[in-house]
Amino acid sequence: MNRLASIATVVVALIASSGCAPAPEQEVGSETVSIVADEEFSYLVDRFSDFKVIRFQVPGFEELTPKQRILTYYLSMAGLAGRDIIFDQNYKHNLRIRRTLEAIVDAYGGDRTTGAFEQFMDYTKMVWFSNGIHHFYSTEKLQPEFSAEYFAELVASSPEGDFPLLEGETIADLVSLLTPIIFDPEIAPKRVNLAPGEDLVATSSNNYYGEGITQEEVEAFYSERVDPEDPEPISWGLNSKMVEDDGELSERTWKIDGMYGDAIKEIVGWLEKAATVAENDRQKRSLEQLVEFYKTGELRKFSEYSITWAGETEASVDSVNGFIETYGDSLGMRAAFESYVSFKDLEATKRVDTLARNAQWFEDNSTLIEEHKKAEVKGISAKVITIVTAGGDAYPSQSIGINLPNPNWIRKNHGSKSVTLGNIIHAYNESGKGSGLLEEYAHDEDEIERTRVHGGLGDYLHTDMHEVIGHASGQIEDGVGTPAETLKNYAQTIEEGRADLVALYYLLDPKLIELGVMDTFEVGKEEYDLAIRNGLMVQLVRLKPGENLEEAHMRNRQMIAAWVYESGLADNVIEKVTRDGKTYFEIHDYEQLRELFGELLREVQRIKSQGDFEAARDLVENYGVKVDPEFHAEVLERFEALDVKPYKGLINPKLTPVVDGRGEIVDVELAYGDNYSAQMMEYSRDFSFLPHYN
Repeated sequence: MNRLASIATVVVALIASSGCAPAPEQEVGSETVSIVADEEFSYLVDRFSDFKVIRFQVPGFEELTPKQRILTYYLSMAGLAGRDIIFDQNYKHNLRIRRTLEAIVDAYGGDRTTGAFEQFMDYTKMVWFSNGIHHFYSTEKLQPEFSAEYFAELVASSPEGDFPLLEGETIADLVSLLTPIIFDPEIAPKRVNLAPGEDLVATSSNNYYGEGITQEEVEAFYSERVDPEDPEPISWGLNSKMVEDDGELSERTWKIDGMYGDAIKEIVGWLEKAATVAENDRQKRSLEQLVEFYKTGELRKFSEYSITWAGETEASVDSVNGFIETYGDSLGMRAAFESYVSFKDLEATKRVDTLARNAQWFEDNSTLIEEHKKAEVKGISAKVITIVTAGGDAYPSQSIGINLPNPNWIRKNHGSKSVTLGNIIHAYNESGKGSGLLEEYAHDEDEIERTRVHGGLGDYLHTDMHEVIGHASGQIEDGVGTPAETLKNYAQTIEEGRADLVALYYLLDPKLIELGVMDTFEVGKEEYDLAIRNGLMVQLVRLKPGENLEEAHMRNRQMIAAWVYESGLADNVIEKVTRDGKTYFEIHDYEQLRELFGELLREVQRIKSQGDFEAARDLVENYGVKVDPEFHAEVLERFEALDVKPYKGLINPKLTPVVDGRGEIVDVELAYGDNYSAQMMEYSRDFSFLPHYN
């Protein structure tokens, strides 16, 4: 569009002048939500590097029936059983490295009070947190602060350690192999590379593709198999690793008698138990279909399961289990293993259900081009859920909202489930209070007060609108391929931006007041403040000096904030203010800002609907990637003075079955853990089913 073309040239200058994934630490308000929690509950569990581990509460667990609690237990075990899978998916050496570190944690006989050992433990915790040796968010390789010599000393001083040796291998061999992998920054430097002009497969260190395979080969492989006329396309590559043998590419499927089979066998065993205590026939059928998919690896069966799962809306207990999100694959095809187990928050669900029941109104009244609107929005079910446990790629850092299934044709023809993770949002918010972050980056007392009063509800509503209305809106033009095929490495940023823009556009709409989900536009204004403050400034605290934005959600936030800022320069919609040597952004015209959100939404949906790769690339690269180093340095300096950790993760509660005299499980008890390292060691002991290499 003309506006997009005309303003793209000055974005870097602007930045010198900031959802699904949780934002950095943010002090928010406490406007009414349904979480009723223990005021004396202690959230903080651990702090290390740039991470903070917190606990979350599970209010209402005691009110479930014993059968429902048993169902949550079986589903939780199924999720935890897949833990090794995500480590191996993220990097081929991850399991050996993790097991080596854990052998030292368990058996080191030296002095554990030294600074060097503390550095070792910090690195080990970072590996646990990131499910491997690459940062879970930036995907850059983690760099230990202790030396290679100290690593060798740690191994040598752990003679009773259960080290992951291969047949015929010595401890010295193991140290020799792992030392350069851990310490050399040039080896496997980035898990997911999205840089334009580079081979995205060959330069990414994840374990989704075999050695020597190129992006061109992968794209050619699937171009021969994808049928652009198929109205119900399968998600090619979703559950497999691509390998090459004698010059021929093939897929190693993740299934019970294939790759990851030992872990999948455990997952299936727990899912089969869960099916015996399902709350209704449709839920039972969905679990049986998921088991069938794990046994066969057939993607059509995963589509069948997804349709059944999306249509099951009556049960209180629910779960996500499988190969779901594709952010870890630079081509957006192969999916990470993840798991959530939850139950409905009935009171809070009334709010989100109101939005879902009005989804057609939001679609009809959006700024989209008419042919990109759905004539009939089908089957959106929405609820607020209380998380019990999470696993795989969803642990320990959890999102705050989910909209599944992912395939557009299933959403269009069969509907989707949109959920807000109520107790997780509550835990993030409560643990961030008093950080000083809001006071540091908000431009004046009005913005601070608006956030304190309305930030709680604004956070929930933004997530609700993003998941329930945003991801479910819009449609692709006939004959256009899936976003993974057409938009490639920009598909995820475009999709998250599209959903965020839907939420932002409607957060100042009178319809939300008419529906009773908010009673003042101050709620929407607070979210506009946050979108600009976070998108242009606060989220930059997650980057090291010299880095650009790589993660899809971060790119999305800056893309939106930078574009609307620049588009409104002539009318001073948002002003960049410098006061006492510090930069702030002040919104002068919220209504005009809303119009800009709507304009960008229209274009982003057009890009997705028409599969316009060039426009996606230009929008993301010009607005969502570059960071001005001088401005970044200012943001970091202000942040460092606060002593705040930019990333949060959560420690799972522990579920313990209650067994009767016959050995039958008759109930389940829940307890809150308070030791992150202990939980990680317990998980590695109880849920380690895969060999060192797969």
